[in-house]
Amino acid sequence: MSEYLYKRVLLKLSGEALMGEGRYGIDPEVTERLARQVKQLHDDGVQVGIVVGGGNIFRGLAGSANGMDRAQADYMGMLATVMNALALQDAFERLDAPCRVMSAIQM
Repeated sequence: MSEYLYKRVLLKLSGEALMGEGRYGIDPEVTERLARQVKQLHDDGVQVGIVVGGGNIFRGLAGSANGMDRAQADYMGMLATVMNALALQDAFERLDAPCRVMSAIQM
């Protein structure tokens, strides 16, 4: 742990980071690579929290600009965020790394 300046970090990932070379969606190779990197930090004793976006699946602002109700469009964006979080959770669990998905939106 002495090689790290901080023992706790918060990592913000844009949804676009999960697309890889694609135009939308989730690239499983990218999620696995990210999970491996974060797991290495965890194995070294660093506590890691991740905040992930959903822009690779849906953007509330874009939906609103196309005539959707802004609140409904934002809810869809929140669901896209949860989908990304679940994809990351799956990658962590396949590596036997502890992971919990938390969201303010009830499901």
